[in-house]
Amino acid sequence: MSALDEDANGRAGEESPGAGRGLGLGGVEPAVDGEVADGAAFVVQEWRRLDRRTVLVTALVMAGVAAGAGLPVLVGLAGDRPLWQAFGWVLAGAALLIAAATGGDYVRWRRTRYRVGPERAELHTGLLLVKRRSLARERIRSVDLSANPVLRVLGLVKVRIGTGEHTAGGESTLELDAVGRAEGERLRTELLARTATVPEGVHHDGVLAALDPSWIRYAPASFVAPLLAGAAVGGVMQVSEWFGARGEVIDWVGDRFQDTPVPLMIVVLVVAAGVAGVVGALGLWVEMWWNYRLERENGGTLRVRRGLLTARSISIEERRLRGVELVEPLGVRLLGAARVDAVATGLVDEKQDQHADLKVLLPAAPRAVADEVAARVLREPVAPTSAAKLTAHPRAARTRRLRWALATAMVPVAVLAALGAWLAPVLLYVAAGCAVVGLPAAVLLALDAYRALGHGISGDYLVARSGTVRRATVALQRGGVVGWAVKQSYFQRRSGLITLTATTAAGAGAYDVYDAAESEGVGFAAEAVPGLLEPFLVREGA
Repeated sequence: MSALDEDANGRAGEESPGAGRGLGLGGVEPAVDGEVADGAAFVVQEWRRLDRRTVLVTALVMAGVAAGAGLPVLVGLAGDRPLWQAFGWVLAGAALLIAAATGGDYVRWRRTRYRVGPERAELHTGLLLVKRRSLARERIRSVDLSANPVLRVLGLVKVRIGTGEHTAGGESTLELDAVGRAEGERLRTELLARTATVPEGVHHDGVLAALDPSWIRYAPASFVAPLLAGAAVGGVMQVSEWFGARGEVIDWVGDRFQDTPVPLMIVVLVVAAGVAGVVGALGLWVEMWWNYRLERENGGTLRVRRGLLTARSISIEERRLRGVELVEPLGVRLLGAARVDAVATGLVDEKQDQHADLKVLLPAAPRAVADEVAARVLREPVAPTSAAKLTAHPRAARTRRLRWALATAMVPVAVLAALGAWLAPVLLYVAAGCAVVGLPAAVLLALDAYRALGHGISGDYLVARSGTVRRATVALQRGGVVGWAVKQSYFQRRSGLITLTATTAAGAGAYDVYDAAESEGVGFAAEAVPGLLEPFLVREGA
């Protein structure tokens, strides 16, 4: 493919015949400048460059990387040679690393062009391997903006343009890294501009939810706190290993507890790690959710803005929305809180985004607030997720959960008891402790999981609830269900139970109704989506 000519001003000039006609999605060629439609030429769309300060961003980031990596290298080299010589080697390596990365990014900047035409958004980049990609504007469903601290200081944003489709290789997205903040907002507004079609229902426009700083009290109750506690311990040991001081750290801890009983020492260390996890969870919550706002813009677009250091702006078109999911992790639920996730098509495009919080509309907040926000998002007077009268599941479902929970709790007890009888009798006491703690906990969780089971129909939505460690209540548009999967194991068949799975193109793609009564569950599926299951039903007396 031919490259774009550049004029003296640094802008892309006219292309030679056929240049820039690389196939876009679906093999459709992008429009050429000056192409005639309905007797009049389109307005010539100039090619634009990314902001030149993106090269400075790369230099600053690599300087930070070089500084972080250079410190342990300097310590290691200083042991075999004079300090000034080791410092010289580290400084030279850092300069070479920064220069190489900055030079490579400068070439990328020079070779990257983008433009938004009447029909397509196009991106051309590459030196040896030239990539020319385009997205049809009518298929663009999201324009998300993000800015890390360096980008925010320089007034830049990263723009991610997506179609909401799942394709291999990321052909459903274009990334502009980076452009000016004003240019990013202009692209978002222009590409998401639609003819306003306001759905029927209760109209809530403008700000749907804003940050309440008191919500931070739910951060330590999440599963993030223990994970960060473990990460803190691992980080201390890893850093000490870099400096060859792991033994000294262990000896220092041992000296502090020299006259302390082992059980008390374990408790103190666990508490210390827990405090570190709580502090980390609070800091992470502030970083992620500070300046949070959920808004509905003209034309039917939901916009979530949040972030203290790294600012993010996520847009979801309402026509992609198929429902909401009320998520209540165990710790958060004990405090009477829940978060709200969007069930929408195309929120996760690539593997690197599968663990991002792109679908979260509301962080953990009081349950009443979560229900109110869910109702506003769905334009309903009352949130379907707050439906109190869900159909309870048979007691056979409770028996199954008790059986699973007790079997799971007994496995480590049995293993420890066998090892204790064979190797060390002390393990018998550990097995007894696990049984005393684990079996009652398993029974309580099983009973709670049974109480969580429920399903029903609320207006245009089918509702399904399940889970104990992570209780989730999904309200899914009945019109968004494209199929039902009916599963019944041998043991379920003996108990008269079935598991129904509603399949959809949105969210997780499948939502389960676990262990419903056989006849009642099939009737629920047939009523929720009329005409979808009837061809497969056998009526009595037929």
